[in-house]
Amino acid sequence: MPISAYLKKIARGNARALERAEAADLMGQLLDGHCTDLEVGAFCTAMRAKGETPDELAGFLDALHARLHKAPRGDRPVVVLPSYNGARKLPVLTPLLALMLARKGLPVMIHGTHTEDERVTSRQVLARLGVLPQPVSQPIANGSVHFVPTENLHPGLKRLLDVRRAIGVRNSAHSLVKLMNPVDGPALVVGSYTHQKYCDTMAAACQLIGARALLLHGTEGEPVADARRTPRMDLFLSGQLRQVQPLQSGPLAALAPLPGQINPVATANYIEAVQCGQAPAPEPIVLQVEHIVRACKAIEAEGDPSSLQRLSA
Repeated sequence: MPISAYLKKIARGNARALERAEAADLMGQLLDGHCTDLEVGAFCTAMRAKGETPDELAGFLDALHARLHKAPRGDRPVVVLPSYNGARKLPVLTPLLALMLARKGLPVMIHGTHTEDERVTSRQVLARLGVLPQPVSQPIANGSVHFVPTENLHPGLKRLLDVRRAIGVRNSAHSLVKLMNPVDGPALVVGSYTHQKYCDTMAAACQLIGARALLLHGTEGEPVADARRTPRMDLFLSGQLRQVQPLQSGPLAALAPLPGQINPVATANYIEAVQCGQAPAPEPIVLQVEHIVRACKAIEAEGDPSSLQRLSA
């Protein structure tokens, strides 16, 4: 069906939701470059105003997963960290989370692109730490961190994300990148949200697609726990949802010292200090690492019914 027919449903005052198959067809046309710039802009604006339903988000993910260039599978689940928001007021500590997970022997992929020029990105911090972009075809060894630019996963997805620079607002692609699995094999996607309405939609979509994911209120949209307060964390495995970490009901008794600046140099220096034991790791991130390690062990042991129960023990 042409995109104009879909726009008639979603771009009107009494906008209607798309069925999952319709959403998959529409997103496929967008990713494949079959739509004009005007049609792409109309889609992005309409979905921004209407908001995605869980079925629409699941359909969009169906189309994306069918087209992604994926990293090869390894012998352990890959931890996937989508990094798209960057640092605005707080240092971007997604690279710290990645390195702490790698120290536990897990393969870690960070993927992302620069979507807002004024923010400090994980890519900039990783470069200071000696972690440079890798091709998606490169296997991710256990205990290592790879950064993969979004355009290497799918150029059409990068083009959708870049629309934000033209119209000034997010679009459905910004939700897709936080839930997609860019690995050709077992992986745990660490997804984050900024507002409760996105949490509800993303959680429902995770259940619809049978995702293996840890979902949390991230730090300024990054998939890393806020160093000042432990967020709620929900785990999705085998189609089941478990709350593995409740929301902390107040500030931490003691805060780990954070860098006074958010620039790449200060952030990288802080991460190196934590890695060397010269500075304590923030407690919420330590807890997040523990939950991710346990979740990956459960993925490895899938088929054992008791493995999921132990995660919320």
